[in-house]
Amino acid sequence: MTKENLIRRRIRSFVKREGKLTKGQQNAIDASWSAFGVDLSDDILDLQQLYGRQAPVILEIGFGNGLSLAEMAENASDINFFGIEVHRPGVGSLLVQVRQKNLQNVRVSGDDAVEVLEKQIPDDSLHRVQIFFPDPWHKKRHHKRRLIQPEFVAGLVNKLAPNGQIHVATDWENYAEHILEVFEADPDLFNTADGYAPKPDYRPGTKYEARGLRLGHGVWDLVFQKK
Repeated sequence: MTKENLIRRRIRSFVKREGKLTKGQQNAIDASWSAFGVDLSDDILDLQQLYGRQAPVILEIGFGNGLSLAEMAENASDINFFGIEVHRPGVGSLLVQVRQKNLQNVRVSGDDAVEVLEKQIPDDSLHRVQIFFPDPWHKKRHHKRRLIQPEFVAGLVNKLAPNGQIHVATDWENYAEHILEVFEADPDLFNTADGYAPKPDYRPGTKYEARGLRLGHGVWDLVFQKK
């Protein structure tokens, strides 16, 4: 993504609904942001300095309430996790988990992922980018708001380390078809599966997902790798 592309990209893929922070979430932000939060700036991050060690970095866009990200971080202490979530209650919820689980391998941004990627994430630095259940914008007139678009994916590829992966999961079949088409059209990616991928063990299931599966709804995982 060039700065010119970023300037042109005015259509947001999210609506920022703040919601109300619980006392615990606010306390977690107040107490932990200086250690685990990353403010938006125009400076490229030194990821080794940010985490105080050299380790693979996984970036998650839109981590929701942060429970699954915290679980992954707890289960993979040898990996650094960078979470981006624009909704402050979600940020607060993740920081509650960070404090409770004493997670040292998590850093958090509350800004727009497009800006964070463009301004702060080094090229060729990410082991994996994961986007689980992004807003499907299911009405056809809103499809232009979907996060997964060719320009955005090309920017993600630039941030991947050699053999790095992009993993997207969605429970909307139409969006899954769109994502598959966009990924397959990118010349710098190849599919690690024959079409959709089996759910990787590292991705925790959610109550919402389990309920949908019980009702017969599908979930589609797509895992593509940088060539």
